[in-house]
Amino acid sequence: MKPALSPRVVLGAFMLVLLVAPLVMPPFYVTLLNYIGLYALVALGLVLLTGVGGLTSFGQAAFVGLGAYTTAVLTTATELPAWLAWAGGSPWLALGVGLVFTATVAFVLGSLTLKLSGHYLPLGTIAWGISLYFLFGTLETLGGHTGLTGIPPIALFGFELTEGRHIFYLIWVFLLAAVFTTQNLLDSREGRAIRALKGGMVMAEAMGVDTARSRMVIFVIAALHACASGWLYAHLQRFVNPTPFGLHIGIEYLFMAVVGGAGQVWGALLGAGVITIVKQWLQDILPQLFGQSGNFEVIVFGLMMIVILQRAREGLWPIFARLVPVKVTRRTLDAAAEPLPKKPLPARGEVILEAKEVTRKFGGLVANNAMSLSVKAGEILALIGPNGAGKSTMFNQISGVDTPTSGEVLFLGKPVAGRGSREIARMGMSRTFQHVKLLPTMSVLENVAIGAHMRGDKGVFPAAWRLDRAEEARLLNEAARQIERVGLAEHMFDAAGSLALGQQRILEIARALAADPCLLLLDEPAAGLRFKEKQALAELLRKLRGEGMGILLVEHDMDFVMGLVDRVVVMEFGQKIAEGLPEEVQQNPAVLEAYLGGVE
Repeated sequence: MKPALSPRVVLGAFMLVLLVAPLVMPPFYVTLLNYIGLYALVALGLVLLTGVGGLTSFGQAAFVGLGAYTTAVLTTATELPAWLAWAGGSPWLALGVGLVFTATVAFVLGSLTLKLSGHYLPLGTIAWGISLYFLFGTLETLGGHTGLTGIPPIALFGFELTEGRHIFYLIWVFLLAAVFTTQNLLDSREGRAIRALKGGMVMAEAMGVDTARSRMVIFVIAALHACASGWLYAHLQRFVNPTPFGLHIGIEYLFMAVVGGAGQVWGALLGAGVITIVKQWLQDILPQLFGQSGNFEVIVFGLMMIVILQRAREGLWPIFARLVPVKVTRRTLDAAAEPLPKKPLPARGEVILEAKEVTRKFGGLVANNAMSLSVKAGEILALIGPNGAGKSTMFNQISGVDTPTSGEVLFLGKPVAGRGSREIARMGMSRTFQHVKLLPTMSVLENVAIGAHMRGDKGVFPAAWRLDRAEEARLLNEAARQIERVGLAEHMFDAAGSLALGQQRILEIARALAADPCLLLLDEPAAGLRFKEKQALAELLRKLRGEGMGILLVEHDMDFVMGLVDRVVVMEFGQKIAEGLPEEVQQNPAVLEAYLGGVE
């Protein structure tokens, strides 16, 4: 096994190569590196959007076109409207205008497109990508299909970047700045919210993440990366026409992100480099091989994509990382960080949750019929019943995943029926899930820190530029405290997916506790647990009850429930058939009939 290298050594060597490359390489290869940098900037946005956020876009080339055409028009037009004349003639002012314009367009398109899901989302990006492409070629002010010429070079400190080796450094400064800010963003509260999108909207919203906002954030950031690439491209080429901004180029950008490693920040650079170099080789070799000219490289790329999707779905970056191993720096916790503020728990015995006559109908099916229950602070209430009794539906009515057809749900004396999961979670209700919803490649610490999302407020810009470190230390310390509280301290830095099922369920409880709730909703937490794990879980729940936490427990394991809870509510066919102490419910004829099919 090769010895792992320090990240600083690898980065230093890479920076040195970039510094020397344009001084020693022929102009052709410098140009090739320039295009790799431009393409990688767009692919980086797709890594954030598609690889991390799970949103597939085929339209990024259109955003490149917005950046290119904005600067082309502003720097070549002889007459501009009075309100825009101040930006005329200056590439740097044109960059600012282009970024604002692109962000605005992206926000409008995102507001329409991001409401779509499944295969409709990529189809939507294809639709506006094609529309913008034809718009570029149709408007006379943009030069039609002929394009715009005479774009001036970028001037930096009075020096004009007229040659490829001159603009080389600017392109790579833009790319490296985008790489580092993206890495910083992902290593933050905002970044965990973005990564939580892949864990499912229900889970993310239950942890207080505004999923619509997070989706819009990465959509706009990806568009801004593409805009900056278009700006650089226009001043490198000194000419623009619609050809580089079509749908086929948008697909190529997505191909770069996937080939490099759609979930890896540095994979964008690797993918752009591999595709650009291989494309150049194929364009030189294949016509000679076949004896005629043609776009044969497209066929090869199609086959390559199929092979990669079958054999290396994580892209080439994991393979490259094994060839050049880099030491992984374990995150350190700041013991001196100030603890997060905690809300006072309600007085023991106070009713914190009350459901009154809750009915939920799905067409002709009545899933919950006039269901009522209440939970007090410092109490564990079990909601039990046979499969199909309507327990999960009731759970969803309480937690905000669904809205009752009629009836009322009060939490801390306030009606919550019809409110979203995020708003209810902010009030002090937190939950786990019947089927574990974790981010398996993230560490235990980071998964639990998602639960503390609502207890921070630093946004995208502070995260990207490392201005959120004090708050981040407090959030991670809180996550570590909850991990220790549930007995998983030795696994704090392990990947969540490496834990046994029982430990994953305990991890979900730690994540819920990180939100500082006064009421825990646990959906079958003992499912799949071994005897010792159930004992540990029961001990944890007793400890939480002793601290004054209210707990609503949906469970099938009667032995686990009856030895733990204070009261039991039994459901069958959507209705409550019994309520009382565990020993009373166990003797109830209606309950025995529901579970055993009858009594003698």
